[in-house]
Amino acid sequence: MSIPTGDNAFLHELELNVSTELTQAETGQPEEEAVGVPIDEWLLDPADAQRYEVGLRNLLGAVEALEDGSGPGQCTETKG
Repeated sequence: MSIPTGDNAFLHELELNVSTELTQAETGQPEEEAVGVPIDEWLLDPADAQRYEVGLRNLLGAVEALEDGSGPGQCTETKG
């Protein structure tokens, strides 16, 4: 296993940070628990939490695509 350098090191660090944040978002307060709590006591709106998690998944996918070399301007598809 090699140690990433330059842009790859940044992308690798970003991927780790996003993965950690996604894990925390996934293990947060479930919607079922929020149902029994008055709205004014919610720490976070369940709909906002769900949108945040989707955003993290999208960001993680983009970082992984860049790491794999399939980022913007790089075509990995072959036509036959």
